Amino acid sequence: MGLSGLDELHSVARDITTNIERILVGKPEVVRIALVTLLAQGHLLVEDVPGVGKTSLAKALARSIDCTVSRIQFTPDLLPSDVTGVSIYNRENGGFEFRAGPVFANIVVGDEINRASPKTQSALLECMEEGQVTVDRSTYQLETPFMVIATQNPVEMEGTYILPEAQRDRFTARVSIGYPDQAAELAMVDEHSGHDPFADLTPVSNAATLRRMIKAVRAIHISRELRQYAVDLVGATRTLSEVRLGASPRATLQLVRTARAQAALAGRDYVVPDDIHAVAIPVLTHRLVLTTEAHAARRSAADTVRSVLQRVPVPRANPSRR
Repeated sequence: MGLSGLDELHSVARDITTNIERILVGKPEVVRIALVTLLAQGHLLVEDVPGVGKTSLAKALARSIDCTVSRIQFTPDLLPSDVTGVSIYNRENGGFEFRAGPVFANIVVGDEINRASPKTQSALLECMEEGQVTVDRSTYQLETPFMVIATQNPVEMEGTYILPEAQRDRFTARVSIGYPDQAAELAMVDEHSGHDPFADLTPVSNAATLRRMIKAVRAIHISRELRQYAVDLVGATRTLSEVRLGASPRATLQLVRTARAQAALAGRDYVVPDDIHAVAIPVLTHRLVLTTEAHAARRSAADTVRSVLQRVPVPRANPSRR
């Protein structure tokens, strides 16, 4: 990727970051992963307790880009057609017309996705993986870029449906926002208690610019040694006794794509091992299913990924060699 491409990517990424941090105070790592996921053309799952800014993060990222945005409030009575769209009979011409659903947007904010039934959740599978929607044997392509930002509350389980492994695997990364420190919480109170912070939030980029950035990220070089390293890391999660279900081959692809995006944000046109390490936990943890014994020992998926990063040897070859 040329210097001008990196310069544009840095400038736009900095503006988007500034925009989001006006809403989500004191969480730079969460904002970084959201940007990495956006540039990797992936989907983001925001999972945390109520009131920490899950929906605010999704809305701030969506509003920072001048493109089509839709929001779906997932509820138990939501139907798949409420997400994808439906064919309606037109009396005038005697035929059926397709009415597109809210999934036909560049950025789709899915609020409390685990409140919808598994049948409705599955309506997003084809959209997220293939960028298309099939209704009544007709296939409709979704515009690029296309990103789903979904939120869910992991502690309030009444009236919710746990996301199945197939659905979780479609999400490129998962982030947990966590509670802010006292200084960040006080700054939030000072800035947000008097007015709506979203009222002053204006777009700092657009869909065309984002498409150029995504294309530039795809051109970031990753050596064969580091591609093998990514394969080894993901493969190691499948051999651990504490893991009942390891990461899928899709996880390997997402690990490489997000590492490219991380390298671009760092100002490099090639990937180094630190780029893979920087994205491994948000990309892999939500894909792992631990055994009952691991849960009893209070071992988390993040602990498992950290141990894999320590055990798998890092390649010593020069990552910038082409």
